[in-house]
Amino acid sequence: MQTDSKPIDAWLAGKLVYPLRHSRVTPNHLTTLRLAFGICAAVFFSLGSYAWANAGAICFVISNFLDHADGELARLTGNMSKTGHYYDLASDSVVNTLLFISIGIGLMQSSLGGFALPMGIVAGVAVAAIFMRLYIEDTLGKDNARKSNIGLLEDILYLLPLVTFFDQLKPFLIMATIGAPLFSLWVLREYLASKKSTNP
Repeated sequence: MQTDSKPIDAWLAGKLVYPLRHSRVTPNHLTTLRLAFGICAAVFFSLGSYAWANAGAICFVISNFLDHADGELARLTGNMSKTGHYYDLASDSVVNTLLFISIGIGLMQSSLGGFALPMGIVAGVAVAAIFMRLYIEDTLGKDNARKSNIGLLEDILYLLPLVTFFDQLKPFLIMATIGAPLFSLWVLREYLASKKSTNP
């Protein structure tokens, strides 16, 4: 769903950070808060219990939402920098990669046993590869990079609280272990195609 040509979460983030436009809060402050919530989510998921997994999912959704808030505040204040941009993208990669690795750690006591951690690592590394958009954006510009629909991954992850509530982390990890590498290959293919079209 989109509002004013923006995804609903980005539109809502813009409304919520609007009162901060004349405050001392900077986009990097929100990025740091996003990173902190993401790390908390990873710690909670690694504990492996049902209750902690639900807490981790909530922290992750807040972190995901804050990922839009920092960008919206930067646009509102004109406080945009290359350093802040890199910090934002690095935080994206770290939070999403840690998510899957920590889920793998938490599921080591499940029927997946010792396979859970390698599966989490595979999914996490694949997600890190997906966030190679840092290089895509620098090379092709944001407008072309957006065509990769990486936002689709972020939208899917908003459903994580439903996954944990219904105790479906194990099938979620299995699907991520298969789907994330395939998606990363698709992103790579799209990047190469876009690069070829811009450099005939």
